[in-house]
Amino acid sequence: MTEQATRALRILVFSHRPEVRDSIINAVGRRPAADLGKVRYVEAAGVAEVITEMDAGEIDLAILDGEAQPTGGIGLCRQLKHEIEQCPPIVIAVRRKDDRWLATWSQADAVLVHPLDPLTAAETVADVLRTRRVPVVRG
Repeated sequence: MTEQATRALRILVFSHRPEVRDSIINAVGRRPAADLGKVRYVEAAGVAEVITEMDAGEIDLAILDGEAQPTGGIGLCRQLKHEIEQCPPIVIAVRRKDDRWLATWSQADAVLVHPLDPLTAAETVADVLRTRRVPVVRG
């Protein structure tokens, strides 16, 4: 059994809107895949919280709201990828399928499109956690 399967994975969910954070958490679920173990969510409503959590080095994956205000997850993703040497994988949630290219530009490891489908969201997160280096785009 891998280390990931024996401890709770920490997933950071960022959005300025609590209902968006809830929708992401509900879509991904507490166990996105049996081989990965359970998930513990860390919620962040502001950029400073995201940076603090990411700098601490205990986040296994971050899911950022591309529509967050005043700073969106797309620009924040690009910043994190450039500033954190061993940046954990990042998934961007966007509202429009046409915005997937922006998420790719931000160097996101995967993209989810609202409304979030629980099967797709869980599978995408599981794939990213397993591979951590191959970009995955779902929509």
